[in-house]
Amino acid sequence: MKREVNIKDITEDKLLSCNDMAKVGCGDCKGCHSCCEGMGESIVLDPYDVYNLTTGLQCDFPALLGDKVQLNVVDGIILPNIAMTAGNEERCHFLDAEGRCSIHSFRPGICRLFPLGRIYENGTFKYFVLSDECKKENRTKVKIKSFLGIPNIKDYEQFVTRWHYFLKKIEDIICRYMQEDGNETVIRDINMWILNMFYLTSYAKENFFEDFYERLELAEKKFAEENYAK
Repeated sequence: MKREVNIKDITEDKLLSCNDMAKVGCGDCKGCHSCCEGMGESIVLDPYDVYNLTTGLQCDFPALLGDKVQLNVVDGIILPNIAMTAGNEERCHFLDAEGRCSIHSFRPGICRLFPLGRIYENGTFKYFVLSDECKKENRTKVKIKSFLGIPNIKDYEQFVTRWHYFLKKIEDIICRYMQEDGNETVIRDINMWILNMFYLTSYAKENFFEDFYERLELAEKKFAEENYAK
């Protein structure tokens, strides 16, 4: 989810790479799950998140929709997000009775990232530590790639970058159509195509990234056609 903010307002630290140390170690969040409550629709899922969830839970994407995952509009694009429980105590659906994450080993990227954020510039991104976001005290310094715990971190970071800038392109296309009357059908068709291509169609179990880039290449060609150009 994109936020237009001044970086100085949300962090006091410098921008970081995955090989840098950051004060984010929280002892595996023992006794705390504050960041898993009241998150609304903000835990937006990318295709790699859905691949990990469906693999870890041994189901397909439609089986997640409803109480576990919802579809909402993010910057004009329909994307999935982790659902919160209904009622006064809004908690992540995947928190167990003891307040522990039941999908911790294959949790979404946004969950892994916290209390880090990403800032995108010049076709790439850097990490930063969010000021006053994590409730856990006495955090320790750890290397960011160790904290994230994602295998093949460079492949993952390349995926995150490509997906971000692809969605930015789609956002710009949708924004142009929204400024013209009578284009609701075109916007709906764009959204349905992206949902089907990147979420509803299952990925190859052995090589997500290879499968993803084949689809991304098709998508970039589709949305570079003359009818989507400026």
